[in-house]
Amino acid sequence: MERKKILVTGGAGYIGSHAVVELYNGGYQPIILDDFSNSQESVLTGIKDILGVEIPCHHVDCTNESALHEVFEQEQNIQGVIHFAAFKAVGESVQKPLKYYHNNLDSLLVLLKVMGEFHVQNLVFSSSCTVYGIPDHLPVTEETPTKPATSPYGNTKKICEDILTDVVKATGSELRTILLRYFNPIGAHESAKIGELPLGVPQNLIPFVTQTAAGIREKLTIFGDTYDTPDGTNIRDYVHVVDLAKAHVVAVERLLKGKEAIVEVFNVGTGRGNSVLEVVHAFEKATGKKLNYTIGPPRPGDVPAIYADVTKSVNELGFKTTSTLEEALASAWKWQLHLQEVSSHAS
Repeated sequence: MERKKILVTGGAGYIGSHAVVELYNGGYQPIILDDFSNSQESVLTGIKDILGVEIPCHHVDCTNESALHEVFEQEQNIQGVIHFAAFKAVGESVQKPLKYYHNNLDSLLVLLKVMGEFHVQNLVFSSSCTVYGIPDHLPVTEETPTKPATSPYGNTKKICEDILTDVVKATGSELRTILLRYFNPIGAHESAKIGELPLGVPQNLIPFVTQTAAGIREKLTIFGDTYDTPDGTNIRDYVHVVDLAKAHVVAVERLLKGKEAIVEVFNVGTGRGNSVLEVVHAFEKATGKKLNYTIGPPRPGDVPAIYADVTKSVNELGFKTTSTLEEALASAWKWQLHLQEVSSHAS
């Protein structure tokens, strides 16, 4: 049976690459589209090593309408799109808001235009729990009011959600879209062939943890220990990236079965919150490595605590995470060791 083609924008990125693997394993034919501004071409080799087949890849910027049009024309019969392509560093977005508004909004607008021209009706959008801002109550459900974003990055996700909601409401709209609001993706594929590949100094906790354990970074700085949480450090909902990738496959299946224009929102998390200190201790337990860490001042824009209520994802989407925090952290460490092995061979 012929595999249905699913275009994955940002498909060489951290979450995108794992989604490509799970789509293929789920019987789909993923097509990667990436401009490699924040990812590396070595990821394509990792995907090929895992799957045993080469996945088609188009080296294209999503904001380039004519290039995107060409991809749809060339591929023919794309059944759906998963849109990951976006800049995502909160700190950088505060420094360079125009870069974020241009890339994150224009890429969606161009994509929607081209999808409309080719009558591609199914879109899974990569959103974020940042749309909840600093919530009044925990855990957050899909009904929790969205709040003014604490960063331009978060605001781009909120605006993109609004754009998609308005497009679906428009008369004669054919668009079916699922907005997946992620919590904090961590970990790597069990093969250690793909994982999080931060360029330069990591912006996220786990790569900093693994690089500190590996001796690449002298120490891990924990930003603040005076938050209103049990141990004073930030609380987040850490979801294994492979679980997160599988949620996209379930979302694609749901859209392909549908008929009418619709927009649905689902949280993708574990439903549990873990503090930064709990993560540090869980990493030490999972790997046997002691971490050198210090407490620094809080970071501006950091939310004290946020974690998901996943009832709707479980009941309506039929999706539930299966990995533990320790399993996710062990996979991240295995990936770090793989990266070191590769770099030692290269040198």
